[in-house]
Amino acid sequence: MSSAEQTLIRIARTNGHIGSCVVDTDSGMMLASEGGGFDLEVAAAGNTEVVRAKHATMRSLGLDDSIQDILITLNKQYHLIRPVAKRPELFIYVVLDKEKANLAMARHNLATAEAEMAIS
Repeated sequence: MSSAEQTLIRIARTNGHIGSCVVDTDSGMMLASEGGGFDLEVAAAGNTEVVRAKHATMRSLGLDDSIQDILITLNKQYHLIRPVAKRPELFIYVVLDKEKANLAMARHNLATAEAEMAIS
């Protein structure tokens, strides 16, 4: 099992990694971060709203399912949001350079890291 910090260090080895963080969905607060190049605290708060909105939509649709990940594709970046299965009130947020990242490998690395993460 890895701590949040160790998990983010592992994720940072992903090709094209710009920044990543672990976020509390209830408060929008960032619990740990790695990398940057932009304000991860602002990104954490904003993406908390994305996760909340998706959960609300799923409830409205009567979907009995969970979010595996959310992908936002920009012109130059991929933004990945992955809820932590063992702690649904947390998610991992990762920003990747689109030209350098392999999206399939990044999603695989993120899923593996999330599964091995231990949060107390």
